[in-house]
Amino acid sequence: MKVGVLAVQGDFDAHRKRLEELGAEVVLVRKPEQLDGIDGLVIPGGESGAFLRILGEKGVEKLKEFVRLKPTFGTCAGAILLAKEISNPEQQGLGALDIHIRRNAYGRQIDSSIRTGETKLPGGPMEMVFIRAPKIERLGAGVEVIATEGQDPVAVRQGRVMVATFHPELSDDTRIHKLFLESIPE
Repeated sequence: MKVGVLAVQGDFDAHRKRLEELGAEVVLVRKPEQLDGIDGLVIPGGESGAFLRILGEKGVEKLKEFVRLKPTFGTCAGAILLAKEISNPEQQGLGALDIHIRRNAYGRQIDSSIRTGETKLPGGPMEMVFIRAPKIERLGAGVEVIATEGQDPVAVRQGRVMVATFHPELSDDTRIHKLFLESIPE
């Protein structure tokens, strides 16, 4: 199994390390044509608008095509990019997941925090690192909630697409990444 990590900005290396620790072969994706050789993709945190500018129109179109066909996991800014509706401010996204997400909903960088949330995954509560995190404000039909923090859904999936508004790559808990890897056909 070959998993790509979009490596144009953000902490892509933490995802690479986590995926390799779990046994995946990882490709750091810096050019759209590299999407052709991978089985799944992680879109890390960073700044969602910067991802769009760096990828350019052709890169965004290639990414849209990929997420329609293959398993994709987005964290924080990656979650924003994968959403159908984006606000604060409105922004283009990939429309791969029927959610409305609000950027920077938990405040500025200084408001970042580590919290404990609940999950449907075996193993009980989960540590969650929130950094300028977005908030999922609407779930469409068929969107499954995987984890919550308080009343808020913070990890969800629909079909082959999964997102987390927090940074699972920054905690010692590997369950979210394992769940993503299990979604990739061998």
